[in-house]
Amino acid sequence: MSGPLVVLVGPMGVGKSTVGRLLAERLGVAYRDTDDDIVTAQGRTIAEIFAGEGEAAFRAVEKAAVHKALAEHDGVLALGGGAILDPRTRALLAGRPVVFLDVDAGEAVRRIGGDPGRPLLAGDPHLRWRTLAAARRPLYTEVARAVVDTTGRAPGAVVEAVLAALAPRAARA
Repeated sequence: MSGPLVVLVGPMGVGKSTVGRLLAERLGVAYRDTDDDIVTAQGRTIAEIFAGEGEAAFRAVEKAAVHKALAEHDGVLALGGGAILDPRTRALLAGRPVVFLDVDAGEAVRRIGGDPGRPLLAGDPHLRWRTLAAARRPLYTEVARAVVDTTGRAPGAVVEAVLAALAPRAARA
């Protein structure tokens, strides 16, 4: 199966972008983030898409961006936090080297801060994050070959953990 060397999934604030860039550099491949693809293609931020057309319209755009990236990209790919909500996307991720980056709610909210570009966290960010993460956790787990907790870890240590998690079992024995 062709496609990305590594796909990173997980909730917002987990470090997909930071870890993804470092991982791509370490592996000597390109990095791609489907949220960036969407912003570039749409000419506006994700928050603006949400505000203008709503979440359903954003999810349709996201689904197309993810499917395109899975078909075209052969490096490290980071997906938006809600990309796994689509059943067809989850089916396309089956058998791929997907890593679920997990994080403690408190740390995720600290990392995100008051980012107005996170429309799903409007109101009480901590409660909203915990609710979204809990609802999506089974879907992240469903598609992941490995889970790496980023809580309290430096990005470089997370990169090492991702590489170790994806290493062939024989190499770890």
